[in-house]
Amino acid sequence: MIIIQLSFPLKSAFFVTFLSVSLFHFKPLFSPTRKQTLTHYGSNNLTVRNNYIIRFTDYKPASDHRSYLESNLRSDGWEWIERRNAAAKFPTDFGLVSIEGSVKEALIEEIERLGFVKDVNVDLSYNRGLLGAGGGAFENGRKRPGKIFTSMSFSEEKHCHVSGLSNSSINWSRHLLSQRSQVTSLFGADALWRKGYTGAKVKMAIFDTGIRADHPHFRNIKERTNWTNEDTLNDNLGHGTFVAGVIAGEDAECLGFAPDTEIYAFRVFTDAQVSYTSWFLDAFNYAIATNMDVLNLSIGGPDYLDLPFVEKVWEITANNIIMVSAIGNDGPLYGTLNNPADQSDVIGVGGIDYSDHIASFSSRGMSTWEIPHGYGRVKPDVVAYGREIMGSKISTGCKSLSGTSVASPVVAGVVCLLVSIIPENKRKEILNPASMKQALVEGAAKLTGPNMYEQGAGRVDLLESYEILKSYQPRASIFPSVLDYTDCPYSWPFCLQPLYAGAMPVIFNATVLNGMGVIGYVHSPPIWHPSNEEGNLLSIRFTYSEVIWPWTGYLALHMQIKEEGAHFSGVIEGNVTVRVHSPPAQGERAVRTSTCVLKLKLNVVPTPPRSKRVLWDQFHSIKYPPGYIPRDSLDVRNDILDWHGDHLHTNFHIMFNMLRDAGYYIETLGSPLTCFDASQYGTLLMVDLEDEYFQEEIEKLRDDVINTGLGLAVFAEWYNVDTMVKMRFFDDNTRSWWTPVTGGANIPALNDLLAPFGIAFGDKILNGDFSIDDEQSRYASGADIVRFPRGGYVHSFPFLDSSESGATQNLLLNSGMNKADSPILGLLEVGEGRIAVYGDSNCLDSSHMVTNCYRLLRKILDFTGSNIKDPVLFSKSVKQDMPLYEDDNHLSSRRTDVNFSVYSAVLGKDLICRTDSRFEVWGTKGYNLHIRGRNRKLPGYHVIDLGRGLNSTIDTSNSRRPKFTEKNKGDYFGNRYLGELDVPELVASQWLVPAVIAITGFVLFFSIWRIRQKRRRRRRSMSGRLANL
Repeated sequence: MIIIQLSFPLKSAFFVTFLSVSLFHFKPLFSPTRKQTLTHYGSNNLTVRNNYIIRFTDYKPASDHRSYLESNLRSDGWEWIERRNAAAKFPTDFGLVSIEGSVKEALIEEIERLGFVKDVNVDLSYNRGLLGAGGGAFENGRKRPGKIFTSMSFSEEKHCHVSGLSNSSINWSRHLLSQRSQVTSLFGADALWRKGYTGAKVKMAIFDTGIRADHPHFRNIKERTNWTNEDTLNDNLGHGTFVAGVIAGEDAECLGFAPDTEIYAFRVFTDAQVSYTSWFLDAFNYAIATNMDVLNLSIGGPDYLDLPFVEKVWEITANNIIMVSAIGNDGPLYGTLNNPADQSDVIGVGGIDYSDHIASFSSRGMSTWEIPHGYGRVKPDVVAYGREIMGSKISTGCKSLSGTSVASPVVAGVVCLLVSIIPENKRKEILNPASMKQALVEGAAKLTGPNMYEQGAGRVDLLESYEILKSYQPRASIFPSVLDYTDCPYSWPFCLQPLYAGAMPVIFNATVLNGMGVIGYVHSPPIWHPSNEEGNLLSIRFTYSEVIWPWTGYLALHMQIKEEGAHFSGVIEGNVTVRVHSPPAQGERAVRTSTCVLKLKLNVVPTPPRSKRVLWDQFHSIKYPPGYIPRDSLDVRNDILDWHGDHLHTNFHIMFNMLRDAGYYIETLGSPLTCFDASQYGTLLMVDLEDEYFQEEIEKLRDDVINTGLGLAVFAEWYNVDTMVKMRFFDDNTRSWWTPVTGGANIPALNDLLAPFGIAFGDKILNGDFSIDDEQSRYASGADIVRFPRGGYVHSFPFLDSSESGATQNLLLNSGMNKADSPILGLLEVGEGRIAVYGDSNCLDSSHMVTNCYRLLRKILDFTGSNIKDPVLFSKSVKQDMPLYEDDNHLSSRRTDVNFSVYSAVLGKDLICRTDSRFEVWGTKGYNLHIRGRNRKLPGYHVIDLGRGLNSTIDTSNSRRPKFTEKNKGDYFGNRYLGELDVPELVASQWLVPAVIAITGFVLFFSIWRIRQKRRRRRRSMSGRLANL
């Protein structure tokens, strides 16, 4: 054995080296905000068995799927559920199993590893609410049984609708016609009846609450099937009967459109108006197996991520079944389209009254699927009469109902009538979901007044669509086929703001309809053909579906004016063309080819002054689905989800219109804050944001404000962890707890963003009425300001704190104490820029607005963009002689029990400028950035390894914050060289000192090692000489 005893110098060298390396890799063990670990209220019952849908890759008899699972699964704790319905005799692509909660995760993982299993999903439940009966999935803040579903319209006409913009009611008691007209006569159905077209030999699937076999209004009820767990085929609600009556009724008082249509009644809803995804999947499969022609689905909801349901709808249309569905009854709010009507392969129907006005209840576009990646599509496709429509009662007689669920069967009846004009032996050659939609949208009558996201192509015109189908040849087309900036208000919001050089790309998302086949291909990029020389000033980049399936795809135009057009004023016209190819039909040899044309007519103005240009941050907005993002106003108890898109052109569209009227130009930023040139904008407007921020964004924004003179306006929202815990609910369908992933806004993230300026929001939830600058306002579930530098202007008002921590305070106040003033509005000059922060965004959001604060917003933008100071807002009485300051450990904390990276576009993601940013920074990190691929992470969460691509770095685990020099709290961010604000300085000691120590330790270690080596050689030399002697 050789024992080596280290001398003290060598031990010291090792110690110094170890210490230096440790310091070099040292990460702070504290966070600027304190963490809280939530206590889960209620325990998970491990004996609960939940139902799951197992989707397989092939269609086989259910018994084969069951045998496959039994022979390949080693684990217990699951049970096959037999589905005894009409589809049982046909092959199926899914199975329904019950799984014990105690083995759920491990067993699902084992199932998904099987080769013939596509995926495993919870068997979600649908629950239809009734308009006028407190409908919807939530009531008084509690979730009803069933899948989250918006209010649907099958109550009697109440002649009253509550406006989504205020608490007032709109009175509809005055009949718009002296007598109720037959809706069929308004569309001219009798003209086709006289030609002998009555819907004969058309198989109509009605997915609803069933129908009675002996109902006197129907001559051709072919089949009734029950897909529920109730033992009846009859309709006990009147819903399905009414729909069938609008489509095919023959009673003289409530005629349907196609009385000879073959009715196939699919009872998919119980008497309690509940349905499960598995019921729909079986019913859809049966509709495919029995070759239905048309399918009406008067349901809808905000969850477009129920993939088994959504993908089965694709399969339905891919099998040449024309689906018609109601767009929803969540109007007049924008961004409220319901699924599946918002899918491009489905005919989505909105509602109008007899005066051709959009019904107040009809949901508005755009589709919100695409907002995180660009811009939504135009929906609805068409509108039809949906107020006071006559239809059949449960057993006999007629009644009047209103809603888009009434307008949907109106269009379904029109479709049945149109199908019957094509000879039966040619129907499948000519008719498909795309060709029918082409006939409807091209034949529709555009209404005067509503925009494209309210009316789609316009009111259905049965006779015009009939003329189109008579001579129809398979082709592809684009919807809408025209984008005309001079056609206002139809082309809103595009017609409201012209193009100009230097702006963010304006994105227009059109739908490609391919009537040539279920699948099509775009082999070459679309082409822009300007009509004149000025058209060359327009630069267009395209994103589009290279594969079009089923029947539809998308074509998105990203439009910019080139820099040489900075002073151009006028109109640019031209066409965009794209060629679509489809395989030859049966009996054909040549590939089918069609050229689609989109006509453009665009207004262009010289680039506006910087002070009038406002940039809206869309990138940091998160909405439902996929996460439980709670509402912004906690006073709203029956709509607890934030699902309207939070976009300038959805629930902030009224604010957008107001700013345009005030002369501001508002652009949208859908990429990180590194992806815009701050020297071009007067103000960055950040409203109701839920996501985190890359460190590069924080550093760039600090520089943009202080050195580039960018104005910053922030409208926050409530954030209180205890309140979020209380908002948790148990979903009886997924058998899991739903918990908010953040508050109304992500205050901890906003505080990180605002930290370089000495500003922070607190965790109070303030409510109350107040007046500022002679404008009466309502502060609805807003946050308070707890940090603000000396020299700024802060406005405070007496409010009640409705957070859990504020309950004690409120009890004292009720005992006679005065309300304490809470800071809610702060204004500050910092360096070359200006900042305004306000703790509430409900006054800008039309979803649940009580009072608006547009006048305050204009004054804030006047200040941040032009340094115009309103005398009331900048009164000496509100100037801060001392800074507001709250200790770090009292600031709002991030939740540690939620994996926020699942919902975030920042955490675990690469910083990259996407296709909604300026062309010159597509695919880069942005402006003035030389650092590549740094990932942002929260304390307690592992960073996702995204590989070593071109945009990654060797070290993606560090998310270091800039180290700030800190003064004593009494003079926090005091005056030094930037007016009233002492901006913190970056210090190199975070990396420089450990690096120096590491190098010194290494040099010391190497020197000692050299000395010891020389000593050894001398000893060996001496020993050799002694041996020779």
